[in-house]
Amino acid sequence: MRIVIADDYKAMSRMAADEIEELVASDPSCVLGLATGSTPLGLYAELASDFEAGKTSFKDVTTFNLDEYCGLGADNPQGYRYFMNENLFDKVDVAGPSTHVPEGRSGDLDAECARYDKMIDEAGGIDLQLLGLGHNGHIGFNEPCDEFPKGTHVVDLTESTINANSRLFDSADEVPRQAITMGIGTIMAARRVLVVASGADKASIVKKAFLGPVTPEVPASILQFHPNALVIVDEEAAAELV
Repeated sequence: MRIVIADDYKAMSRMAADEIEELVASDPSCVLGLATGSTPLGLYAELASDFEAGKTSFKDVTTFNLDEYCGLGADNPQGYRYFMNENLFDKVDVAGPSTHVPEGRSGDLDAECARYDKMIDEAGGIDLQLLGLGHNGHIGFNEPCDEFPKGTHVVDLTESTINANSRLFDSADEVPRQAITMGIGTIMAARRVLVVASGADKASIVKKAFLGPVTPEVPASILQFHPNALVIVDEEAAAELV
């Protein structure tokens, strides 16, 4: 694992965008694993700006998002398909059928999880997986638990995650209590992993996840074992690393 400290959020976003664009330039048909949340917004804005300027193209790229809330579909503004369309997919030239997000409204969630893993396998696996970092160390929606889950699965969200995500809803009561998420095994199988974290409120978990013991109680800590993981943090998030 390599940790890089950027001066601020904008610099962190630019560095992360460069990592993705360099991969796309070297392998135009690569498979990207994507994340939602507030942290990647600057990164996605950089990618969209570079596409508009003719500096990059995503026309042959395939994408798989980490997760989706159970019960929310593509037309729901709080859903992650909607988020990705608004913040990236509709702003670049990636082909709609090549973008994949778990179907949160599936009538058979277990079958949907199996279908999602099969699609990733059939695509040849993920070349680069982008991750944010939850305050409790979750990656995707893999919450602290007794073991590292392997494949895509349905997870019960913790109160801390529900409260953290409630800023995107009218109230915490509206946040779904379950989500479909890629498993730790799927994430660790990616050939490269790129983590972005920013802000003073992430400083404690950055230290715990990347310098502390590897434990499923801090899901992101498993990334210490990934052979090609890059963590980009801004100075505030890196405050406890030095």
